[in-house]
Amino acid sequence: MKVFRGLPNDRARAPCALTIGNFDGVHRGHQALLAHVTGAAARLGLEAAVMTFEPHPREFFAAKMGDESKAPARIANLRDKLSALDNAGVDRVIVEHFNDHFASLSPREFTERVLVQGLHVKWLMVGEDFCYGARRAGSVQTLIEAGREYGFHVESLPAVMHGPLRISSSEVRAALGRGDFDTTRDLLGHSYSMSGHVIHGAKLGRTLGFPTMNLRVVHRPALSGVFVVQVHGLADRPLPAVASLGVRPTVEDQGRTLLEVHVFDFHQECYGKLVRVEFLARLRDEEKYSDLATLTAAIEHDGQQARAWFAQRAGALTATDRI
Repeated sequence: MKVFRGLPNDRARAPCALTIGNFDGVHRGHQALLAHVTGAAARLGLEAAVMTFEPHPREFFAAKMGDESKAPARIANLRDKLSALDNAGVDRVIVEHFNDHFASLSPREFTERVLVQGLHVKWLMVGEDFCYGARRAGSVQTLIEAGREYGFHVESLPAVMHGPLRISSSEVRAALGRGDFDTTRDLLGHSYSMSGHVIHGAKLGRTLGFPTMNLRVVHRPALSGVFVVQVHGLADRPLPAVASLGVRPTVEDQGRTLLEVHVFDFHQECYGKLVRVEFLARLRDEEKYSDLATLTAAIEHDGQQARAWFAQRAGALTATDRI
């Protein structure tokens, strides 16, 4: 899969079947949309392409207004988004920098400069509530009319449902926020995880007897707290662990978000390694403690709970094997 930061140059442009969106989480609704795009691309002899945005448009406008709370929490970082799009069979992804200039494009300017001249779109599918252009003035209907004028075909995809629930990034964020990983799995089509490179931290966990792997989290995540997790990428099987995701209020006053993972009975150096942390169950909220002794006791209790969770799960699997 080819990834472009902004529109491809003249030599890299190729006729494509395209879809446009934020694709945060690449949930089952997104996956249905991508299946249509890759199918159309194969049928028409085109490249399957996705245009997405960085930052998220709502993040951009929230920052512009000076109110970061208006920005949506992130389900996935850009690396995980691109990995999911690659797995869906996409040939090329255009990561468009969302800024004042891009936000000011009228629907016609967007069609001419981006879709026609920039991407050579021949087939386009968007969600039924898709809007585009300055002040969201363009709709699916105006896009269909533009397609007739400029020679590309437009289709819209109705909402994808899970029972009575419309599958959306907002619903995934809500499920993650309440620690409901069963619903999250139903909406995503797989368990929830975050990936990143292991970075150096303050080494406080070592002094407390609980060494941790640290992963930097750039954007506000859709969940926080203490979790039962397993880690992929350190061994030939996932390793059981307990993790804290948040701003570490007991030892940190900068408000920086960090994912700290204590892998049980693991004593190897792993700085720089790319790992994936799979979330299995939520234990509790993040808390601020009065001293390090109280924090240490809480961490020890979290570890015991996580180990018990894995033991119970292993016991259930063993019982199933006996049936």
